[in-house]
Amino acid sequence: MNTIRSGDLLENVFIEEALSEGKALARHEGFVLFVEGAVPGDRADVEVRYKKKRFAEARVTRIVSPSAERTDPFCAHFGTCGGCKWQHFSYSGQLAFKQKQVVDALTRIGKLEVKEIMPILPSARTQYYRNRLDFTFSNKRWLTKDEIATTETIVEPALGFHVPQRFDKVLDIQTCYLQDDLSNKIRNAIREFSIANDYSFFDLREQTGLLRNLTIRSTSTGEWMVLLAFHHEDMEKITAILEFISGRFPELTSLLYVVNSKRNDTIFDQDIKLYKGRDHLFEEMEGLHFKISAKSFYQTNSDQAYTLYKVARSFAGLTGEESVYDLYTGTGTIANFVSKQCRHVTGIDYIVDAIEDAKENSHNNGILNTSFFAGDIKDTLTNDFIQSNGRPDVVITDPPRAGMHEDVTLKIAEIAPEKIVYVSCNPSTQARDMAILASKYSVEKIQPVDMFPHTSHVENVALLRRRND
Repeated sequence: MNTIRSGDLLENVFIEEALSEGKALARHEGFVLFVEGAVPGDRADVEVRYKKKRFAEARVTRIVSPSAERTDPFCAHFGTCGGCKWQHFSYSGQLAFKQKQVVDALTRIGKLEVKEIMPILPSARTQYYRNRLDFTFSNKRWLTKDEIATTETIVEPALGFHVPQRFDKVLDIQTCYLQDDLSNKIRNAIREFSIANDYSFFDLREQTGLLRNLTIRSTSTGEWMVLLAFHHEDMEKITAILEFISGRFPELTSLLYVVNSKRNDTIFDQDIKLYKGRDHLFEEMEGLHFKISAKSFYQTNSDQAYTLYKVARSFAGLTGEESVYDLYTGTGTIANFVSKQCRHVTGIDYIVDAIEDAKENSHNNGILNTSFFAGDIKDTLTNDFIQSNGRPDVVITDPPRAGMHEDVTLKIAEIAPEKIVYVSCNPSTQARDMAILASKYSVEKIQPVDMFPHTSHVENVALLRRRND
C-alpha cells in the first residue's frame, strides 16, 4: 500500500515523459505523479500538493539534475501565468511530444489505422507569434507568495491574464512575449492612465467596477485593433480613455468599445461600437484579403494559419471540378482559400457575424463560386439543404475543441463525400469523430502542425478517403 500523503516531499524523482497542460509524468514506488515544473529526463525533488486514489498532483521544489531538454524560461511571469507552460522545455522536445500526442490519440484512443504519418511542421517563430490577446481588469491583483507572507496589506489593480484555475484572480502582466511588443505598450499605457485617473477596475466576484476586458488584435499586414469592454455606461470616462488611446497610438486601425453588464465576458450577443477608424482589420494570404471584425474567429498564429490551410488544400487534392463543403467555416478563410481550385464551395457556421464577413471576403476578393449559410450545423446540414446546394465531393471541417456534434459526423458519413479533410485543434475529439467514420473511410495521412509554441496544444490535419470495398 502506498503511503504518499499531501504535503510529502519526495526526493530524487525521475521525470519520465511530458503530459498536456504543462505537466509531466513520474512514478514513486509505482504510484503515478503528475508534476508541474518538470521536463522529461529531470531528476527532481517534488512536493505532493494533493493525493487522489490512483494518482497525486505534485510540483518541483528542486532540480537535482536537469534534463538535456531543460531550457531557461524567457518570461518573468513563467510559473504563475498559465499561458506558456513549456518555456523550460526545449522546442525540439515540445515538437516530439506533440507528434506523439497526435499519433497516440488517433491510433490508441481512436484505434485508427493511419497509412501515412507525417512529421510535425514547426512554427517559424516561437515568440511574438500570436495576433490576438485577451486581458482582464481586476481590482485585486494576484500576489506572490512573498507578498502574501508579509504583514502588509496589498490591494492593487491588475490588467493581465487569469491565474490558472482561478476565475477571480488576475496576474498583472508587464511584458508578454506572445504578441508584438506594441501590445505591451498599449496594455501598460491603458493601465497607467486608468490608475492615474481613478478608473475603477472590475471585481469579478462582486461584479462591480467600470473597466472589464481588453482585446488587442493585429495582422501580418501591420493593422491593429483595440477593443475595450466596460461593465456599465459612463460616457465621460469611456470617452476620455478612448481619446487617450487614440492620441497615444495613432497607428491603430480600429478602436472599439462595448458595454457588457452580463455576468460573463462573452460579447457575441453584445453591441460593439466603433470609436475611431475601421470596425475591422484585413489579413492577407496569397493575395487574398480577409476581413476580421471584433467577433470574428481567425487562427491566432497568422504565419502558421497559412501553413495549416496549405496542408488542408493539398490534402483535398482539388482539380477544379469538385463541390466542396466547408463546415465551421468562420469568416470563410479556408473556403475562399480553396475556391480557385474547385467548382463551388459551400460554407456553414453558427456565428452570423462571421458568415457576413465570409460573404464580404468573397465579394472583396472577386470570388464568385462560394455561398455561405448561418446556422447550427447539425440543424442546417439536412437532406433539403444538400438537395438545394448539391452533394459535396469533398468535405473540409474545422470544428472547435469539442469536435463535431455526433449528428454532424453521422450526416457526413451518410452524405459519403469522396474525401474528408478534418482540421482539428484537439486530436482526442478528432480521433473520436474519425472513429465514427472509420467503417466507411480510411485514414490516408495526417499532418500535425504546431500553432502554439510553449504550450501543449497542437493542430492536426487528417485526410479520410471513402472506402470502395
